Amino acid sequence: MDMADEGVIARIEAAPFRRWMGVGIVATLAALVAYLAIEMPWHLPRQAAMLIGAAVILWFAVAMQRATGLVLVLTETELRDSSGAVLARVADIVRVERGLLAFKPSNGFVITLSEPVGRVWKPGLWWRMGRRVGVGGVLPAGQSKAMADMLAAMLVERKG
Repeated sequence: MDMADEGVIARIEAAPFRRWMGVGIVATLAALVAYLAIEMPWHLPRQAAMLIGAAVILWFAVAMQRATGLVLVLTETELRDSSGAVLARVADIVRVERGLLAFKPSNGFVITLSEPVGRVWKPGLWWRMGRRVGVGGVLPAGQSKAMADMLAAMLVERKG
């Protein structure tokens, strides 16, 4: 997908330092859990459980590394990522929250939709559950704020 498409209003790309810092911290946690499993006094069920936990955490780090390589794009009709996955259609958005007390990802915002949609999670970038879509994590705060403001302005324009 070409990110220079006509009709692109805003785009957000993960900050490289934050991206690698987040992935690095999660991978380090996996390594520490695996190390503890190996170094603890011999007890096979506990060690197996910890090694499985380390593998799950490592899978999470890989998923986060893949997801944060994507770019979020806002057009007049939808908010999507560079893989083509549609986070939300602008016509379905009821509210955009980015306030201090909003339950939102770090440096991000939450969109409330008119109808519930399927669950999707791209660690460190966005998630969707029920009628809510959370955008943020390793994204730059300035770009996220600008996109949230543009979405809010589009909602005001639609209502008015």
